[in-house]
Amino acid sequence: MATARKNRPAYRCSECGWETAKWVGRCGECQAWGSVAEAAVVTARTQAGPVSAAAVPIGQVSVAEATRRGSGVAELDRVLGGGLVPGAAILLAGEPGVGKSTLLLEVAAQTARSRRRTLYLTGEESAAQVRMRADRTDAVHDELFLAAETDLSALLSHIEAVKPELLVIDSVQTVGAADVDGVPGGVSQVKEVAAALVRVAKTRNITTVLVGHVTKDGSIAGPRVLEHLVDVVLHFEGDRNSRFRMLRAVKNRFGPVDEVGCFELTSAGINAVADPTGLFVEHHANQVPGTCVAVSMEGRRPMLAEVQALVATPADKPKRTTSGVDSSRVSMVLAVLQQHAGLALHTNDVFVATVGGARLHEPATDLAIAIALASATHGREAPSGIVAMGELGLAGELRQVRDLPQRLAEAARLGFRYAVVPSERGSSGPGRQERMVDGMKVLDVPNIGSVMRLLGFQGQVSHGQPRKV
Repeated sequence: MATARKNRPAYRCSECGWETAKWVGRCGECQAWGSVAEAAVVTARTQAGPVSAAAVPIGQVSVAEATRRGSGVAELDRVLGGGLVPGAAILLAGEPGVGKSTLLLEVAAQTARSRRRTLYLTGEESAAQVRMRADRTDAVHDELFLAAETDLSALLSHIEAVKPELLVIDSVQTVGAADVDGVPGGVSQVKEVAAALVRVAKTRNITTVLVGHVTKDGSIAGPRVLEHLVDVVLHFEGDRNSRFRMLRAVKNRFGPVDEVGCFELTSAGINAVADPTGLFVEHHANQVPGTCVAVSMEGRRPMLAEVQALVATPADKPKRTTSGVDSSRVSMVLAVLQQHAGLALHTNDVFVATVGGARLHEPATDLAIAIALASATHGREAPSGIVAMGELGLAGELRQVRDLPQRLAEAARLGFRYAVVPSERGSSGPGRQERMVDGMKVLDVPNIGSVMRLLGFQGQVSHGQPRKV
């Protein structure tokens, strides 16, 4: 009875790999219909065999072969923690058209220019199409080898013939193994292809980058085991209507996961952006009402972005429209302004947006949104050269934000003269306190009412000159 129960056939989802003892019409993990089929039962037992290398004390393991080397793209090195590690398997995922292939072609070209052989294998385009893009982005080099293949055995033959130091596979979902059931991109195919490529990367000490597709909800397509097999998982993201792109590390065995790389997609290729603040801050000839600059943290990098607000008389029912900010947080800020600052906007149309396609979902941007709304309502601009950072509580208090010294230092570096921040815990007195940070006046304020009084945005709506801080 025990043997019969052990050898009972299992059923596996072809989309996510979920297994169950009996057939069901809908997968219990990914909720896909008609994807559960009977899987073969493995009855063989693995015996002890020869080892590839004897186990040694960890202190005796040489790290010379795992020394990082630069990719030639500074922002990618920043996210990876210093550069490419030999033998590392990297998965790069992103939406179609975001620029994954363009970025990796640039990395391949830069690696080739440093006299390290690179192999770029494409399964989504022809070799001629990739060559055309390489001509446009100036990525042609004798040490960069190119082939179009979708068969795993052919890929392994190319690797054996070229012997590259950097291998790019675009993409893992287009490669199929002839001896594995299913179509390329299926669960069993992706698992086998990824396992084979990772095995080659480790045994031959080849840095391998796999391009991965994403689903409509933004998650990586294929089985979850794909993310477990690789050493690094990167997400490349950006708005189709913006040229700005961001690279984030979701998993990194060789470095931090809180770094962000910034890129600009142009007609001539992709460029690293070391200082992206200029893309998100509008340089007005004169200060205008309804604007305020926020300082958000993208990983460990402070980034300044301008928030713009418009308050208008509704033609019918008042509406709230947001772009680049969280609509629920804007609604909360409006309620707090009405309750604790006397700024009633429930009968007005309210529009809040960011400049340059920036996405501000951090609570630390609440104060900048509140100042922009108050400025737009009163028709009076905020003081020139001011930034704001702070989380707004439902009681009207301003809460501390993380990495405040880094935010202040970045604002001071860019020439801002004033910063409105939450009061430090334990500070005495209900009013504001002033201090200087790198030549910038920092105003510690305890609550939203104090901010409105400081900037002259409390009381009856009136149009006039900005109040001096």
